[in-house]
Amino acid sequence: MSRAILLGGIADDFTGATDLANNLVRAGMRVVQTIGVPDAARAADADAVVVALKSRTIPANEAVAQSLAALDWLRAQGARQIYFKYCSTFDSTPAGNIGPVTEALMQALGCDFTIATPAFPDNGRTVFKGYLFVGDVLLNESGMRQHPLTPMTDANLVRVLQAQTRRRVGLIDHRSVAAGADAARARMAALRAEGVGIAIVDAVSNEDLWRLGPALADLPLVTAGSGVAIALPANFGLAPTSQAAALPAASGWQAVVSGSCSQATNAQVAHFIARGHAALALDPLRIAVGEDVAGQALDWARGRLADGAPVLVYSTAEPAAVQTIQDRLGVAQAGALVEQTVAAIARGLVGQGVRQLVVAGGETSGACVQALGIAQLRIGAQIDPGVPWCHALSPAAPQGLHLTLKSGNFGGEDFFTRAFEVLSA
Repeated sequence: MSRAILLGGIADDFTGATDLANNLVRAGMRVVQTIGVPDAARAADADAVVVALKSRTIPANEAVAQSLAALDWLRAQGARQIYFKYCSTFDSTPAGNIGPVTEALMQALGCDFTIATPAFPDNGRTVFKGYLFVGDVLLNESGMRQHPLTPMTDANLVRVLQAQTRRRVGLIDHRSVAAGADAARARMAALRAEGVGIAIVDAVSNEDLWRLGPALADLPLVTAGSGVAIALPANFGLAPTSQAAALPAASGWQAVVSGSCSQATNAQVAHFIARGHAALALDPLRIAVGEDVAGQALDWARGRLADGAPVLVYSTAEPAAVQTIQDRLGVAQAGALVEQTVAAIARGLVGQGVRQLVVAGGETSGACVQALGIAQLRIGAQIDPGVPWCHALSPAAPQGLHLTLKSGNFGGEDFFTRAFEVLSA
């Protein structure tokens, strides 16, 4: 039987899970990511296991039930600390799901206090005075204001989270964090004495996260984006090592599938096309009327893959185009149709011999790994902050394939081309 794990992660989407796992690997942990809650004990040895759920935008009661099931499994594996991971843009509505899931995990673990911070300075996500910044602008002034499922119109995280939870929400501001772990512990103790159950934490740099990390060592539950993860392995006596990110050698054809409509992914698609690579845009309205869009895309890709260069199939669109499609089909139907089609294309591409696959978009990534029948991933080296290469077994690729699951907002403009360069280095 595998030895007990040190840290157990619960992520509310699949790209978020690899984001968390990536930072843990960078800090020296060997990490396995599971797709959903496993039916049995782990098949691979690891310091940490991250359970990837698809719970960000489902009804809150379902998100709670799935998260508690993940918690039960992780505790059975011996996890000493639980990490609930959500997006660095704090995606959530007043109904949840960040607040309700956090409350449920706290109750199950018997803890009366935890922290919450989506800060991830490497990706331009910083928190100051409780306000979340995306790059140089407040969250509500960023592209997240127009998110089709979880539009974020308030950058004040204390207010955002307080609307979702019955527990009192407070703030550990930058002065306490900058003063070091002892000051952060003192602030946590003061907040607990005041009846605060969840504290938003400021962080504007990696140094802030490093200072905060030791203060979190005794918390049964940490809730955050992936940023805090860089400082937690040291609490277990681990240090960075290249062995933590070791994966099998890469081979096979290369492809990108994208269902994200984020500003970052739009720019990545444009850069890929500008570089002269083959790309095919999907039309959701053609999908809606029953055309075999997936089959047509696979026919298009077949000959181009043989040329040895990466191909891109994408449904990425500007916000106005997305709105038009949603008006015609409805938000849920439009999203589901695109996800199902892109997932069928991903499965077909692997069937054609693709063994290096980039998937862009959180919901799209969930649909693709499920379509490929992937149960778990070994986490490898980072491509860009928050986005690592992984290795997984699939019925369509019994010997394994390399896969990266990219959150829509993550990655540099050249991500789609540079990802394959990183893997071959």
